[in-house]
Amino acid sequence: MRYIIFLFLHSFFVTLLFAKALTFGVVPQQSPMELVKDWQPIVSYLEKATGEKIILKVERSIPEFEKVLYSGGYDIAYMNPYHYVVAHKRQGYSAGVRDMKNIVGILVSRKDGPLSDVSMLRGKSFLFPAPDAFAATLLTKYELLKKYNINVNKEKNYRYVNSHDSVYKGISRNIGDVGGGIERTFNNLDDKETKESLVIIYKTKAYPSHPFAFHPSISERLKEKIAKAIIEMPEQFVTILSMKRLQETNDAEFDSVRDIAVALPSTQD
Repeated sequence: MRYIIFLFLHSFFVTLLFAKALTFGVVPQQSPMELVKDWQPIVSYLEKATGEKIILKVERSIPEFEKVLYSGGYDIAYMNPYHYVVAHKRQGYSAGVRDMKNIVGILVSRKDGPLSDVSMLRGKSFLFPAPDAFAATLLTKYELLKKYNINVNKEKNYRYVNSHDSVYKGISRNIGDVGGGIERTFNNLDDKETKESLVIIYKTKAYPSHPFAFHPSISERLKEKIAKAIIEMPEQFVTILSMKRLQETNDAEFDSVRDIAVALPSTQD
C-alpha cells in the first residue's frame, strides 16, 4: 500500500514539475519595458485565477512578434485584427475575448507644426510602427489612398520604427511629419511631454478591436477557463490597458477585417 501511495505521489509531483507552461504573447505596440510593466501583473492574475502556469513572452518588435505568431509559437496571444485573420488562416488560432470598444487608426502630427488637415499630407514624410500594423499602418494608408488619393507607398517617403511609442516620439522629435497609431496606445502613452506635443489630425473607420486568441492545441475547457478569467479581470488591469469592457468574441466578428484585407495588398509594399 505504501509503495502504491509512493508511486502516486511521485507521479503527481513529476507531472507538476514537467507540466507545460502556457506562453502568452502580446503584440509590442509599446517598448518591451512598458509591455512587461503593464502585462506581467495581468499574467500573474491569470495564473492565480486559472491555476495554470503562464509565461509572458515579449518580442522586441512587431515583425518579430508576427514571426513567432505565424509559426504557432504562442498558446495565448493578444494581437491586432489583421494579425488574427492571418494567424487563424495559417495556424488555426481562435478569437475568444476582445474589448467592446472598436479599434480606430489615427494620424498624428506636431501641434506646433504646419499640418492641420489630412488633405495637407501629400509629399510629407510618414512614420509607421510596422508594415502589418492593422489600424496604425494598413488602415491609414488604405484610407489616405481611397479617400484622398494619397498613395504613401508610391511616394516611398516613410519609415517603420517598430512600435507605436516610437512613432509618437519620432514625430515629436521631428524625425517625420506625420505618424500612424491607434487611439488606445496614444491615450496610454506615459511620456507626457511627447503626448502633449502631438495632435490627432485624422481618424479611420472603426473595426473590431484586438482579440485575445488561442492556439488550437488549447482544449475547449481550458480556453473557456482562461477566457472567463480575462473577462472577469479586475478593473485596475482593464484601466491600465486603456480598455473599456472585455467581452466574448468569435471568429465571425472579424469577417469585416477579412473583407478589407482583400483590398489591402494594393496599398502595401
